[in-house]
Order: sequence, then structure tokens, then C-alpha cells
Amino acid sequence: MKLRCAVLDDYQSVAATAADWSPVADDIDVVSFTEHCATEDELADRLAEFDLVVTLRERVPFPATLIERLPRLRLIVASGMRNTSIDYAAAERHGVTVCGTASTAAPPVELTWALLLGLARGIVTEANSLREGGPWQSTVGADLHGRRLGILGLGKIGSRVAAVGGAFGMDVVAWSENLTPERAEEAGAGFVASKEELLETSDFVSVHLVLSERTRGLLGAKELGLMRPGAYLVNTSRAAIVDQDALLDVLRRGAIAGAGVDVFDVEPLPAGHPMRGAPRLLATPHLGYVSQANYAAYYGDAVEDIRAYLDGEPVRRLG
Repeated sequence: MKLRCAVLDDYQSVAATAADWSPVADDIDVVSFTEHCATEDELADRLAEFDLVVTLRERVPFPATLIERLPRLRLIVASGMRNTSIDYAAAERHGVTVCGTASTAAPPVELTWALLLGLARGIVTEANSLREGGPWQSTVGADLHGRRLGILGLGKIGSRVAAVGGAFGMDVVAWSENLTPERAEEAGAGFVASKEELLETSDFVSVHLVLSERTRGLLGAKELGLMRPGAYLVNTSRAAIVDQDALLDVLRRGAIAGAGVDVFDVEPLPAGHPMRGAPRLLATPHLGYVSQANYAAYYGDAVEDIRAYLDGEPVRRLG
């Protein structure tokens, strides 16, 4: 009898075509789900008859309480090689193997700049106005050349964002708790001694930190209050790094010029969520990693992970 494999949150229905599943076709039946499960009860019901699960990023939590309710579950494949939403100890206790996949930093870098440029030049406002017969030119774009770009986190993604900022002729600076002046210089960025200095002096602030206990809520009401009235904030990293209520407050008051956000405290955003109607906000539905190349890597490696597990030699194990 074939094992059953659930592919979660396949919103665009592309999992089957993004990779070649033939290496495992004789051993598993794959069922792709395009609708998100909002609660643990819904997820437990959906996955009760499945042995294998492929999940994207950290979108679906797998806490101990869920894993305990899935006695058939034997393998979780999570895209990327870092996932904080899976209880690895519980998985091990229940004999569940957890594996990851390759990913690339390029797509979130590109989306970061799409949001930043969209904000700076009023792209959505002007495009909608043109299509709807509105005014011909209603915004005045914010210049990038000569302005300061402050980057919070100068890792794989942040350093690439810094390089693009330099190409635009921006004054690029960076800060994180472990960043050194030497590392900042290697990435083509200036070093600032504190996040407060970065927030106070930057015209554009872009967040590229890993979510941890140190970074959760790093930008709250006090920190956002340090930003210039004409400054913009972009967050394509993790929603919890920026206090969502504090961000909504500064946007509503016009305390900053705008924000570009790709990550949210609840995903997908429920109808009526305040982020859906916030002023001065350019928001996208967590598209940072959603690209043809990344999906090919995710699902291609998922097939390899499943084949290796079935052969008794799991690869890219997490936990």
C-alpha cells in the first residue's frame, strides 16, 4: 500500500509541476491542499490519514500537541534549513523525522527592493490612478540617491540589500547585536553603534534579522518613535520583530512616511484585519520566498528528502 503525502498551503497549485515527483510516484500518493488550516484542530483532522507532510517555511506550526494527534505521521519536510515552528523534541519522541531543503536569498532581496521602490515612488497609487482615470501625477517620489539606508541585520539577505543600496548611490549603514565594523565594511556598509542611531538617522530602514528571543519586539513604540517623519520602514523578515500595534499607530498618525510589509502576525491575514486597511502601507502576502527558482529548490529537495527517507537514509535532517 502506498504512503500518503500531504503538501500544505500550495496556494498557487504549483507543487506538482515545480519539481519532478516521479522518483517517489510508485511509493506515495501526493495530495496538495490550496487552503490554509487556521487552527490546530483543523490541521489535525486534515492530516490524520497522512504519513508524510511537506510544509512551506514556518507557516504551519507543528507543536507537540499536534504531533501527538498524528500517530501515522513519519516525515515532515520543511522548506529551508531553519524552522522554529516545529517541536523537534516531540517529533523525535514520536518517531517523526524532520528534513529541510535548499533555498536562496535572492527572492527576498528582490522583494525588499520592490517594496522599497514601490513606497518611494508611489507606484501603486500612480498605477491605480492611471488605470482608473484619476489625476495625472499625484505623488512626488522620494529620492534614493544620497539618502541613508539603515539595515538591521547584515547576514545573507541584508548584505545583498546593502549591495543594491550602494548601487543606487545610497549611504548604507547597518546594525545588529553581533555586527562588527569590519564585517560591515566587508559588506559595503557603514557601522553604527546602536539601533537607536540607525533609526534616528536613516531615511529608509530595512529589517533582515532572524527571529529570536533577542529580536522579538525589537522595534516597539519607543523605537519606531525615533524614526524621521519622512522615513520608510520595510520588513520582509519576521512580523514579530516589529510590534504590529505600534507600527499601525505610527502609520495612522503619519509619524513615518510609510511602511512596506510582507510578513504578518497572523497568516493568511483574516478579513477585516487592521493591516488590510492601514494607511501609508504597501503590503504583500508573504511573497518574499515565492519565486520559480525557490519553488523548484523547495519541492525538488522535498522529493529527494522523501526518496532518501524511504530508502532508510534521510538527508538534510533538522532538529
